Amino acid sequence: MGVITPSWASACSVRAFTTTRAGGVSEGPYASLNLSAHLDDDPIAVDRNRQIVLETNHVPATPHWLRQMHGTQTVDATQVCKSIAADAAYTNVPDTVCAVLSADCPPILLCDDAGEEVAAVHAGWRGLLLGVVQSALAKFAAPQTRVLGWIGPGISVDAYSVDAEFRQRFVTQDPVLESSFRYKEGSWYADLYAIAEQRLRDSGVGRVWRYDGCTYAQAKRFYSYRRDGVTGRMATLVWIDSSRRQGARAT
Repeated sequence: MGVITPSWASACSVRAFTTTRAGGVSEGPYASLNLSAHLDDDPIAVDRNRQIVLETNHVPATPHWLRQMHGTQTVDATQVCKSIAADAAYTNVPDTVCAVLSADCPPILLCDDAGEEVAAVHAGWRGLLLGVVQSALAKFAAPQTRVLGWIGPGISVDAYSVDAEFRQRFVTQDPVLESSFRYKEGSWYADLYAIAEQRLRDSGVGRVWRYDGCTYAQAKRFYSYRRDGVTGRMATLVWIDSSRRQGARAT
């Protein structure tokens, strides 16, 4: 299986990646590395897919999977003992894995510059509008000026048509977001990458990186709900590697 690693200048103790749809055992519209257990995919296939991800990427523990609701709730990953309704997870405990699922909504990863805090955010449009980024950042002890952000694979502006009411919600809330919308051939198009970045920068995060690509356009590589409707989900994982952290401190 192949993964996408963030292009951020994070501390060496922070490990993170986003899966693609390749390398798993699911079939049909979920082919092949579907990682969501909340769909109609074969549960045995999903369990095997998750095991493939853990083994192939040397993930230190089972991720704390969330029941994502397109909301703003951020939970402490160490307190998640079962699937919980939330759209972001935070931890400062080494080898505790935060994870979010996506299939067009761009995931956001956060870490402090010392590599001692991390978070994973499911940045759907509702969450971006209502404050999921701010909710996740509020968990950090480090000042937000010391937090780094990476926006992972999502749908691009060219593929994400929206109505005028959708645009107005964002622009009314923050006029700066006018530049995150394009009008083409009678329709508005929203740039979720740009909206997510603006939310981060408005919150004081000055160092932000983005994935350059589109889940909708890259059908062989990514799942896309907007493109296919019935489809699987990729996962974005982040954790603090205890071995790397100890090694960094020893030197």
